[in-house]
Amino acid sequence: MSTPGRGLHGHVLDTLGPAITAGEYPPGSVLRTDELAQRFDVSRSVMREAVRVLESMHLVESRRRVGVTVRPKAEWNVYDPQVIRWRLAGADRPHQLRSLTVLRSAIEPVAAGLAAKFATAEQCARLTECAVGMVANSRGHRLEGYLVHDVAFHRVILEASGNEMFARLGDVVAEVLAGRTHHEVMFDDPDPAAVTLHVQVAEAVREGDGERAERLTREITVGALQELDILAP
Repeated sequence: MSTPGRGLHGHVLDTLGPAITAGEYPPGSVLRTDELAQRFDVSRSVMREAVRVLESMHLVESRRRVGVTVRPKAEWNVYDPQVIRWRLAGADRPHQLRSLTVLRSAIEPVAAGLAAKFATAEQCARLTECAVGMVANSRGHRLEGYLVHDVAFHRVILEASGNEMFARLGDVVAEVLAGRTHHEVMFDDPDPAAVTLHVQVAEAVREGDGERAERLTREITVGALQELDILAP
């Protein structure tokens, strides 16, 4: 899938990024920009722009007289949505999905509890609208439609928490939800119990019941981990 709005260097990134995150270029590998420019049939300036993007993700570093060196995985910006997308597209998918879902289980229940305290009337209305949309798309193999509302639901929860750090995780959660759908780590139809839980979370937030909102959201994340045990062991 091409990276929108990035032109030629986006085409380079769509090949080189997944190759690095998949381990085709192990840490310490040295990439020569001239050779890469020839391989991808692009100018050196386009190649340098692609390298700058990879540097911003901490996947590589450039050194004079050395070249572009692949950095150790421990130094990667693993919260970058594009890095997440590339890793989910590779053989590391089960581990990546589990890692991200465990992160969700630590963050989202707390965020939901805070949302019950701080959510505005508009945010409560959006949350209810998202839950209704999830119900409407939960049958008939309509996973793409379901995904739109599911992503929006969890973004609202994180934003309504009033915690700016939680809110910035919206893109991370969106990538893991999209990854589950696009890489078929979902049942043909969402678990009815999980759909019901989302509706109940919206109700708890609207009613200001933080304890219930947190408990129900924890059930959602536990259920997501259990699905991974079956679909991506």
